[in-house]
Amino acid sequence: MKTRIACLAAMAVLPALPAVAQAQTSITLYGVVDAGVEFLTHAPNTATGGSNNIVRMSAGNMSTSRWGLRGSEDLGRGLKAVFTLESGFDLDTGGLNQGGRLFGRQAFVGLQNQYGTVSLGRHQSVLYDFSLAYDPMAIATRYSVLMHDKWMSGRADNSLKFTGKTGAFYYGLLYSTGYDSSAGGEVPGDYKAGRNWSVAGGYESGPLSARVVYDEVRGSTIATDDNRERRASIGASYNVGRGRAFAGYRWYYGDFATSSLRTNLYWVGASYQVTPAISVTGAAYYTDVRNSSGDPYSFVLSSSYALSKRTDVYAIASYAQNRNGSSMGLTGFGPSLNGSATTLTATSEQVGAGQNQFGAIVGVRHRF
Repeated sequence: MKTRIACLAAMAVLPALPAVAQAQTSITLYGVVDAGVEFLTHAPNTATGGSNNIVRMSAGNMSTSRWGLRGSEDLGRGLKAVFTLESGFDLDTGGLNQGGRLFGRQAFVGLQNQYGTVSLGRHQSVLYDFSLAYDPMAIATRYSVLMHDKWMSGRADNSLKFTGKTGAFYYGLLYSTGYDSSAGGEVPGDYKAGRNWSVAGGYESGPLSARVVYDEVRGSTIATDDNRERRASIGASYNVGRGRAFAGYRWYYGDFATSSLRTNLYWVGASYQVTPAISVTGAAYYTDVRNSSGDPYSFVLSSSYALSKRTDVYAIASYAQNRNGSSMGLTGFGPSLNGSATTLTATSEQVGAGQNQFGAIVGVRHRF
């Protein structure tokens, strides 16, 4: 009789088991879509070889458009399995970013407990994490610290990453055996080619937050594996009422086969929540190129108005000031990975030497 009762009880519990398993697992679909209209002075005109003003569609201005899946499973005793798959795209064309990768922004799986998260796959570097926290513009695609150094938002294929926080202390570590598979990736027999590693430590208590980070990347082929680019950065932010102040510094040293390049990048800025719906951010950036007087400045002012918790409209204005032959455009410039020149490399939309540039964008952003 007791056996029969036990069997009946077990059968009654069985329909509930899938619900229990489902309750222990969560998967979230999320994303951002962002587009606007940009006015830009001195835009390069490939047909004439000169430059002209332009009005154009501009996608991913405050936030790169993306969609993603993230999930976790409770494994018990404080341990979780986690994963993230995140795809970046241009909203105005529908094309994939990050070299056409389906999940080019992030793609990893790992384990998480109270000490942190360790994961394997394609990650944003801890230098990227640093920039998100201490660039006043949160490394917006348009008109942020990325104008001066694109690698501040670096990502790495074939990487292991560990990040965590204990009390007020933050720590992060990333190591990649081949940071860019499209440029060579992991080379058999060569343990230097494509290596990228970065380490960070920080402190956050009350209104103060500060962090330091070091990042090193090698050339991605056998021919360039002795090329080494090093970056060290320190940043801090401080909350004052409804405002937040930022300051940061990045040291760069590129050591190539026949040349070297040294630059210093400085920035300051502040954000202020004027009302629950209106926020304003301003920032200034300056690159000092060692042994050169071609040192550009850039200035940014942005404002957003929240129509809801998920949707906002925004306006951004920026000005790039070039001195003594520098040619930084608002689409950015900076040391080029695996480069060999002793000067900074601008994007395809660089302005003429010593030419200044003004840009403004009005757009809308929705998060889901």
